[in-house]
Amino acid sequence: MEKYKQINREHTHSHSTPIEEYPIGEETLYNLAELFKVFGDPTRIRILYALSAHELCVQDIADTLSMTQSAISHQLRILKQMSLVKYRRDGKTVYYSLADDHVSTIMKQGLEHVCE
Repeated sequence: MEKYKQINREHTHSHSTPIEEYPIGEETLYNLAELFKVFGDPTRIRILYALSAHELCVQDIADTLSMTQSAISHQLRILKQMSLVKYRRDGKTVYYSLADDHVSTIMKQGLEHVCE
């Protein structure tokens, strides 16, 4: 047991951890937790996955996911609040897309992780 403690202690002190290299404040931790909560809803994941291919209007998303426009709009509002999607207006039609490459990367890495 003592040998294990010594090895563990040596390992701990020989390498810095992400926490030591990048200290995170409480507000940042809270914001990160809120971000991950958004990814906890399968409908929002399906919307993000659909938008990863190309921009879509609410009706196209609703048709793709077999859901109502109202349900999609509700989820898009949450995704917008977390800066995961952006939109552009073309006349009366609003098109949604992923906000930036970070969102695409999170989706790709998440898929890689669960498909291992």
